[in-house]
Formats: sequence, C-alpha cells, structure tokens
Amino acid sequence: MIKTDILIIGAGPTGLFTVFEAGLLKLKCHLIDALPQPGGQCSEIYPKKPIYDIPAYPEILAGDLTDNLMEQIKQFEPGFTLGERAETIDKQEDGTFIVTTNKGTQHQAPVVAIAGGLGSFEPRKPPIPNILNFEDKGVEYMIREPELYRDKDVVIAGGGDSALDWSIFLTDVAKSVTLVHRRNEFRGALDSVEKVQELKDAGKINLITPSEVKGIEGDDHVTGVEIVTKGEDPYILKTDHFIPLFGLSPKLGPIANWGLEIEKNAIKVNNALDYQTNIPGIYAIGDVNTYPGKLKLILCGFHEATLMCQSAFQRIFPDKKYVMKYTTVGGVEGFDGTKKEAPKAVVKSID
Repeated sequence: MIKTDILIIGAGPTGLFTVFEAGLLKLKCHLIDALPQPGGQCSEIYPKKPIYDIPAYPEILAGDLTDNLMEQIKQFEPGFTLGERAETIDKQEDGTFIVTTNKGTQHQAPVVAIAGGLGSFEPRKPPIPNILNFEDKGVEYMIREPELYRDKDVVIAGGGDSALDWSIFLTDVAKSVTLVHRRNEFRGALDSVEKVQELKDAGKINLITPSEVKGIEGDDHVTGVEIVTKGEDPYILKTDHFIPLFGLSPKLGPIANWGLEIEKNAIKVNNALDYQTNIPGIYAIGDVNTYPGKLKLILCGFHEATLMCQSAFQRIFPDKKYVMKYTTVGGVEGFDGTKKEAPKAVVKSID
C-alpha cells in the first residue's frame, strides 16, 4: 500500500505543479498516470509544440515545460505510479481513500486530486473512406517529431489552435505547408490567425479555404489529397503527409464511475472555494474540471492547484493554522543541488 498526503491522478503540467504547491505546505504527493512518463499530453502528443501563454516564457516547447516542472518539484521527492490507470476508489471509515489501479497497485491518501486533463482520448478522424489505410503511412493525427516533416510537402487540415500553431511551426521545417479549413474563419487564437495570414502573404503557407480534404491518394504511402471546394471541381494536391488536426475526443474512463457529478464529460467543482467535487476530499483541477467561466488553459490549472493545496492542508490538519509567506521572502530550499528538507521558512505551522 502506497501512502501519501495528496494522491494526484494525472501527471500532466497541472498535476506536476500541484507537487510544488503541496511541497511548500510540507505535504507529500504521489502521482498516478496511465502514460509511461510524466508530462501528460505535453510529453505524449506534442513535446515539440511551442506554448506561448506560460508566464515569463514568450515561447517554450511542451516537452521543455515538463522538464522544467520536474526540475522544480524534485526537491519534494514525489512518488510516481506510471503506466497504470486509476481504476477504483473506495472511501475508508477514517475518511481516507484507497485508489486501485488496473494493475492492482493500491494507494491511500486523505486527499485525492484528479488532474487527468482530458482523460483518455482519441483523435477525431475526418470521414474519409480510405483514411485508415494510410495511418502511419503519411497520415498522422498528431505531431510528435517535427523532423519527420523535414523537406517534405505537408497538408494540415483544421481550424483550431493546433492546426494554426503547427502550420506556423512547420514553415521552418517542411518544404511546403498547406492549411485547409472548411471555413474562412478560424477558431484559434487571434495572434495565430494573424501570423498565418502574414505567412500566407509572404508565400510561406498555402491557405485553402473554404475547402475540405475528401480523399487520399497513394499506394504504400500518401502521395496526394483530394481538395473539394463548394462550387468548384475537385482536384488532387500532391503531398507527402496529411495531418488532420480536429482535436481529441475525450473520455473520463473509470473516473466517470466514481460517483462524481459530471457535466459534458468533465467533473463539476466548486470554484468559489477550492475546486472540490461533490465528494468531500476529492478535488478536480485542470482541464478535467468544469465550472462557470472555465478556461482550459495550463495557466488556469496552475491557479486551481494552488488553491486546492491550501484547502487540502486544512482538511489534513484541521487543528492547525498556517501563515503563508511569499517564496521571494522565505526562498525555496533545494535548488542548489544539495539534499535538504522541505522548506521551513515558507510556511510555518502553528498548533
């Protein structure tokens, strides 16, 4: 039985940052994740994708963000159960929870923080009859290694942030980049839309709207895609790779059966207080939760994790009060490479 103060389900950015905030309160954390490494989608799906809305980083690769978070939390020595999915949860008479994975590993904690991001997910695939024949043969639903597209002709389909951001990024990698979207308007960030327009004007992106990819040509590998525009004759655009980026279809998986209040495939929480669910002691933070005005941003997950940890401290130590001090005043020990205890100057417990 693995015992800890806060059991975190999900080792993505929000889950990892929770370890830091809990560490400042001298609370130990253990993380469970179905993926074989920490980082969540940032590591598994788009480690080389640039992120632009992390404070103090005008641009940072998703994989580097994970590395930095791991460096930030290492002095708090969190535990990890990786490659296993949280399957069941049982509340004990003493108020703690036991979470068992699909491989039978048991974990016990007084607080459970669900930071599972989008949960388990599958890419949304366009309704192209022969697309399955070309998976891993020139059709990719996500970009893991940009160098695969070095000096290649690439067609990207989609109108959201991923389609826009990868189209921008690959202009410095691929031989040619074509972005196809069924509307003239995009639903991504305005800055990204403007950047794509600038690259189009500069002849670095071939923008085809309003159009759709309706077919794929090739034998053992993609050689072209069929472009269909309303009111015009279809034509074949030669390409080496077709990347439909239509987002992910999220599923909560076993968590949906834990008695939590679910709304539109997300866990409802009380955002007025501490992001606790309808079950006291179980919190949900990051993309996995929902509440009025929710924004699915890594930045928001960091904020939610911070407030959640304050509430967790009070739940674990109901008879104690704490005086929070800023890290700029108390510092955070352990960043000089020496082995030290959790910081004592940051948070002082008072009986």
